[in-house]
Amino acid sequence: MAKKDTMNALIRRGISEEAAALLLTKYAVLSDVQAASREEIEELGISAEEAESIIAALGKRPSRKSTAKVKKKAEEAEPMFVAEEITRERVLTPEQIRLTELSEKLGYRFPMKILSDIASRMAGNEFDDDTCVRILDKAWEMYASHLMDKNESAGVMAAHSIGEPGTQMNMRTFHYAGVANINVTQGLPRLIEIVDARRIPSTPSMTIPLLGIAAEDESVARHVASNIEMTVLTDVAIINTDVTNMRIVIVPDAHKMDKRGLTLDEVYDKLSKIRAVRGLVEKEDFNLTITSDVQSFKKIQTMYDAIKNAKIKGIDGIERAVISRDKREKYEIVTEGSNLKEVLKVEGVDAPNVMTNSIQEIAEVLGIEAARNSIIYEAGETLGEAGLNVDIRHIMLVADQMTNDGTVKAIGRHGVSGKKSSVLARAAFEITTTHLMHAAMVGEVDNLEGVTENIIVGQPVTLGTGAVNLIYTPKKKKGDEE
Repeated sequence: MAKKDTMNALIRRGISEEAAALLLTKYAVLSDVQAASREEIEELGISAEEAESIIAALGKRPSRKSTAKVKKKAEEAEPMFVAEEITRERVLTPEQIRLTELSEKLGYRFPMKILSDIASRMAGNEFDDDTCVRILDKAWEMYASHLMDKNESAGVMAAHSIGEPGTQMNMRTFHYAGVANINVTQGLPRLIEIVDARRIPSTPSMTIPLLGIAAEDESVARHVASNIEMTVLTDVAIINTDVTNMRIVIVPDAHKMDKRGLTLDEVYDKLSKIRAVRGLVEKEDFNLTITSDVQSFKKIQTMYDAIKNAKIKGIDGIERAVISRDKREKYEIVTEGSNLKEVLKVEGVDAPNVMTNSIQEIAEVLGIEAARNSIIYEAGETLGEAGLNVDIRHIMLVADQMTNDGTVKAIGRHGVSGKKSSVLARAAFEITTTHLMHAAMVGEVDNLEGVTENIIVGQPVTLGTGAVNLIYTPKKKKGDEE
């Protein structure tokens, strides 16, 4: 925990800023302060009364002996479950083994991914050792030319490589190619959404591949889409208010009902579960009627408001679901709106290949590694659709920085930039005076290790050529004094 975080933690517990500053002169983290005795706290210049209040506010940290006893009891207790260790050894193909042995002889240290890719291209062909050596020589030449030099400023390079092409991107929301009336945000607005880690994208959308017969038969695909698309009462029926008889008449549209795969009984069952009209819904020929049990216009209005947007079928958040064809000419569903957790449960959906543009939702449902891959994919696709070729390693670095602590953080003052250890780097980004004032109050030290802070103070950056100090000691000539 950084000193500024410890300071904030102490202040939140009711300790004065003066006392907290004195405590930080000796203790760096909150646990050290908790473990300190009253005499040790008083030695810092804090009064006995205030020392007692600090100990009371923080609570005494348990001693090692008591912690050991608790640990021993936990070890003696019977475990609730037995963890099973699962190991999966990598099984190499003959081509991979051959290339690995040759690369070791040549002194080349390739990532296994490169050797696997070369081996997969060589599969089914006979190559002698000389040919394999020439392939590895060329691969090493290409691989080594793409390695970043030591002490290179990788972060600045990545920021520039993504930020500069971003100035050439459009700022419009494009129509989704090949799909009627589905719009998705692209260009610079979408790139900003990704790096800002927006919880809800401006145009949430999902691409849902289908399995089996649903991917081949359009009618089955439409049935799956009807189970996904949220249907409210006004989508399939006309609602008329009969004020004279104090009732509401619902006239279903047969064509729309058939298109959504709904029957009158299903609509009746759904409406009967709504609290405001429970026990008042009745079937009348091909219509439904809701008669008020109280002679009140307000009651009629309350019932109307309760049923007009009542969910009849589908998944919450999916406003529209449209059938489309993918590159393999298989049917898939493109949605307006996103609900990954529920869509994965729908029968006929190819769950492992479902995609959503909501990165935060992916993190919640599938985990942080899936969210990292989603950031890389979404940023790469957004830049690629604008015709911009950015090395994926720059995007991977940004994705790693956004997700390295287990949550998806924004590249902003509430995320990556706001959590930098350097005071000047934080102040250079936003709310300059606030950062400088707070740093001065708590006595924060800036070691000037990054790019931004060194540029501010006007000295060479300690990266690249600036990371090397060259000292020349001339040889002494004969006759010079010792």
